Amino acid sequence: MAPVLQSMRVERRRGFLLGLVAGAAIAVAIAALADALFGPFGSSGTVSDGRTTIEDNYFHRVGSGELDNASIQGMIDQLRHRYHDRFSHYLDPKSVGQFESETSGQFSGIGLTVIGVKGGGLRVASVFPGTPARKAGLERGDQIVAADGKSLRGRSKDASVALIRGTPGTTVALRVVPAGGGNASTLRVKRAEVRVPAVKGMIRHANGDKVAYVHFATFSEGAHGELRQAVDRLYRAGAQGLVLDLRGNGGGLLDEAVLSASVFLHKGQRVVSTRSRTQGDTDYDAVGDPVARKPIVVLVDHDTASAAEILTAALAEHHLATVVGTRTFGKGTFQQALDLPNGGALDLTIGRFFTANGSSTLNKGIVPDIHAADNPRTKNDDEALQRALAVVGGKLGGGR
Repeated sequence: MAPVLQSMRVERRRGFLLGLVAGAAIAVAIAALADALFGPFGSSGTVSDGRTTIEDNYFHRVGSGELDNASIQGMIDQLRHRYHDRFSHYLDPKSVGQFESETSGQFSGIGLTVIGVKGGGLRVASVFPGTPARKAGLERGDQIVAADGKSLRGRSKDASVALIRGTPGTTVALRVVPAGGGNASTLRVKRAEVRVPAVKGMIRHANGDKVAYVHFATFSEGAHGELRQAVDRLYRAGAQGLVLDLRGNGGGLLDEAVLSASVFLHKGQRVVSTRSRTQGDTDYDAVGDPVARKPIVVLVDHDTASAAEILTAALAEHHLATVVGTRTFGKGTFQQALDLPNGGALDLTIGRFFTANGSSTLNKGIVPDIHAADNPRTKNDDEALQRALAVVGGKLGGGR
């Protein structure tokens, strides 16, 4: 993810991230983080004493809640810096509701998934049909550099997304640099309740053959069922092959990745493995009942991440699909959502995942079998999709 999902926040669910197990409230999380970062001198007592001293002596009145938020954020910032971890985050109490909406497929916003840009700003990974963002003219690849007059430079992705999301019916003014380059312009977008369509499918043609084209946007709850229904419907309509478009798909829930892979893999075939210091090592296999075997191309780009990388690798490594596009994002880790006593939560990295053959995508991504990139300057063409269709057509017609 991110709607504004944020695309790179792949797999967030209250409890064990990626939807692995139910999580318990962690009342000692702050102390545990302090011990891990600062040793015995970073005990919960020291943190509490420091907070009390500030409250009693600082020349401005400061609430304990404000200091709690700053303290936890400081610990997370230190972890991110020390271990080069881009994905652990602290969610203050106001942000928890947004966090939970991201895996439900419904949220209040404008209808985008976005990627954080180094140094600040957001790059649009995908725009959902029928949403305020689509109506306003936002396009994949556009870069959002300010919201309501506030620059996004130096802000985290979460902080930037929070400026864009808001109450349905209100308006946000976005400063946008077009994907193809050029001068920034201001777009005014009215927020709304948005339902994220996980899957969009249609019949396309390649070398005279019918091909199923399925754009898979996010691994939210129930997405695997939408994927299965779309593939079944298009195969019944006569499709002889499939292009599965995962461009802009920043991930979602791990169980949805496993179930989505099960649409194509036989029961017992490995989908992904996870390794965690606290949760142990776990293998996840397909549960069976796959669709008919037909030529498949998986279409990816740099915004394909996490659960989407898991599905891509599973199909490629079991020799079911050819991967077309550009190198994927390279997520490779998973997080767990841990409740805190103040009503906030830690979205904390607790392990790594490995593809079906045991490889890690962390900071490497998946290199496609066939390189193909869309040119954002050709608004009415999609060169990468045309290449993917040609590859499927070659498999079906022997290049006729």
